[in-house]
Amino acid sequence: MFNQLGLIGCGLMGGSFALALKKAGLVKRVVGYSKSPSTVEKARRLGVIDVAAESALLAVSGSDIVLIAVPVAATEATFKAIRHLVDPNVLMMDVGSTKRDVVDAARRVLKERLPGFVPAHPIAGREVAGIEHADAALYQGRKAILTPLPQTNPVLVQQATDAWSAVGCQVLKMTPEHHDAAFAAVSHLPHLLAFAYMNAMAEQPAGQEYLSLAGPGFRDFSRIAASDPTVWRDILLSNREEILKQSEAFRHALEQMERQMRDWNGPALQELIQSASDARSQWHLGPKPPVSR
Repeated sequence: MFNQLGLIGCGLMGGSFALALKKAGLVKRVVGYSKSPSTVEKARRLGVIDVAAESALLAVSGSDIVLIAVPVAATEATFKAIRHLVDPNVLMMDVGSTKRDVVDAARRVLKERLPGFVPAHPIAGREVAGIEHADAALYQGRKAILTPLPQTNPVLVQQATDAWSAVGCQVLKMTPEHHDAAFAAVSHLPHLLAFAYMNAMAEQPAGQEYLSLAGPGFRDFSRIAASDPTVWRDILLSNREEILKQSEAFRHALEQMERQMRDWNGPALQELIQSASDARSQWHLGPKPPVSR
């Protein structure tokens, strides 16, 4: 049981974590801060937070658990705003979709307070943003990745594991480097492709007509193109090296298929399709045994 959650960033991710902790009976009070006073007030009216803080520093004051739920690009500035009250014995986490840049920022800013920071990435979300979409069930049945550092207090790593488990997550641990390489492949590149695909459609003279004929397959393929532009700009830039590696691998696979089509090589094209179909059939969304790296 935590006495107080200091929530910095009253949006979908942070708000859902606060509601989930409350529902699980694991926190007595939530103090929240966002740059927009109207957002903080809305979070209070909705019961996501109990007290509105006027600054990130005041949200940290008196908290025995802190969650930083801001865009990745704002993480370092947030660390700077709160570092004077960061207690290395208090659990502090983020929810960023990239980890190496967050960890680098923490090393630069937190210094001797670094042991209290447990970098985290819950694999959950929606295409809609905002505190009004916060949901206590958002993390149910999802994975949460922790990327603790050698300096991280192991007691706090266990607290983080217990907290994410309590809100419904299967918790995995890995290095920040492995995290960013993996999510470039399974999350960041798919978003990049969806954005590019929708732009390609929109730029065609008959694009709107084509879109009017689209069905469920198009809906499912293009769904993530509706994701928050600011959030994904930051993710694509911060993990650009790993994403560009994955983009190159994708381009090679696409060129293979295009080559068979140009050569009218049906058997080879079918073999590539069959390989993709088999790989997709063997994949299942759901918990798997924990991985430690």
